[in-house]
Amino acid sequence: MNKKRFREKTLPATIMVGPVTLWLILLVAVPLIYILVMSFCSIDQYYNVTFQFTFDNYKHLVDSSYIKIYVQSLVIALLTTVICIVLAYPFTYIIARTKSRSKNLLYMLVIIPFWTNSLIRIYGWKTFLGSSGWLNTVLMKLHLISEPLNLLYNQGTTVFGMVYCLFPFMVLPLYTAIGKLNHTLLEASSDLGAKGWRTFFEVILPLTASGIFSGCIMVFIPCLGYFFVSNILGGGNADVIGNLIERQFKSGNNWPLGAALSIILIVITLILVKLYQKTGGDMDSLGV
Repeated sequence: MNKKRFREKTLPATIMVGPVTLWLILLVAVPLIYILVMSFCSIDQYYNVTFQFTFDNYKHLVDSSYIKIYVQSLVIALLTTVICIVLAYPFTYIIARTKSRSKNLLYMLVIIPFWTNSLIRIYGWKTFLGSSGWLNTVLMKLHLISEPLNLLYNQGTTVFGMVYCLFPFMVLPLYTAIGKLNHTLLEASSDLGAKGWRTFFEVILPLTASGIFSGCIMVFIPCLGYFFVSNILGGGNADVIGNLIERQFKSGNNWPLGAALSIILIVITLILVKLYQKTGGDMDSLGV
């Protein structure tokens, strides 16, 4: 009888959870374990991976040339995150707090970019900003410039591309946090004499801090790995960690070193997510 009850309770749960668990094991856990194992492997003289245990891959990560790219990656990611916050917060606040019919339309304008592949959109910006692109063509026809501006292949353009791709990831968690604001608290703050910027810094900002932190993680972490933005708009002059990983798996043909770099990026991600969790952040906001 006990076995029958046990089966009645566990069988439905197994049927529901089993396929998802199997899917996660095959497509998440196994690849991660494979990357971890490969990060400790070696390569022979023909650049073939040999399963010979070594720490050399992790020792190479502290080379001066790599450290320079680490710092550059952090600078680009930090600039991108700050710009996204400055642009997204007022924009999201207006959308979340408005009661007009345009609210859904404004929100859809944030979602629409997800309908198109980001790689295609970045190539579109390359065409637009190029020396023979639309922007330079229009400026020259208006006689505002005498020769095409050099807008591509620098760190500024790379940051612009990152902001363009990752801006929605800052808006979405902010929209959720601002939408949960209790309007009565804002009225109470106003009644007590705290108006304008004081209300913002002492009431609104603390109550939406979880959304800000969530948005920062969702922008900062992908920015370290968006190698295609740096390749297309930066032209190799503003590399991020993702560019290092890509080169090791392609032109460098050093998969163990690329795997070691990937593990470091995963560790950075886990640390940031843990900090977010420690500060009381909602893991559901990150999709975790």
